[in-house]
Amino acid sequence: MTSKCAIREVTKDVWTFSCPFSRFNVFPVGARSTAIKLTNGDVWVLASSPLDDTVKNKLKELGPVKWIIGPDAVHHLFLGDFKKEFPEAKLIAVDEAIQKKKKEGLRFDGAWGKDSPDTKYGFEDDIKHCYFSGFKNKDVAFFHPASKTMLEADLLFNLPAREQYSMTGSSGKFPIFGNLNPYTWAHKRFAWTLGTDKEAMKRDVKAVAGWDFERIIPCHGDVIEKDGKAAWKEAYKWYLD
Repeated sequence: MTSKCAIREVTKDVWTFSCPFSRFNVFPVGARSTAIKLTNGDVWVLASSPLDDTVKNKLKELGPVKWIIGPDAVHHLFLGDFKKEFPEAKLIAVDEAIQKKKKEGLRFDGAWGKDSPDTKYGFEDDIKHCYFSGFKNKDVAFFHPASKTMLEADLLFNLPAREQYSMTGSSGKFPIFGNLNPYTWAHKRFAWTLGTDKEAMKRDVKAVAGWDFERIIPCHGDVIEKDGKAAWKEAYKWYLD
């Protein structure tokens, strides 16, 4: 069976797995996992898309998968599949996602939102993280300084999801809205509305704005290859003003 996931090395040691996914089977928002090869050779994966044979083989080719990351409360569908395939990997997610996975009997090695805010999980020499306690979906933003790349799940969208639908024959065009990217008024409104604790949001938005990144890899929509910091500041303008 041919994989519907587009796999590419975005930059040195950073690989994306971009797959089709429709919210409510209507809105083509796309899905994406991202793998980063750490300086010690281990592989860290933000796991948020299907694990088909092509994806499995590529991950195994990159090196030993030692970290499986669930980036927010709703991106948890495939964590069990990843853990089953890579049982030696540490599984870390936000507490809300962990509660939802209880019936699967998964053992987690860390919980954003439950652990102390200064908890170190072991990959911080390569990847920084910022937990957005004031965001509705309890997202975590990640930063890989070596490639100047920021990764996130639902904090920032860059639709339409062209790359994620590139293996399907569909355009990935978003109905009704057309686009939902960081420069639209709709995205600012979305970011403001999903902020349930505005002061916590201001703190964390500023913390991410302080990172030195050029690229943003979102779970939904195309990768922002350059001027990622400008895109972040525009999407979260209402918190930064």
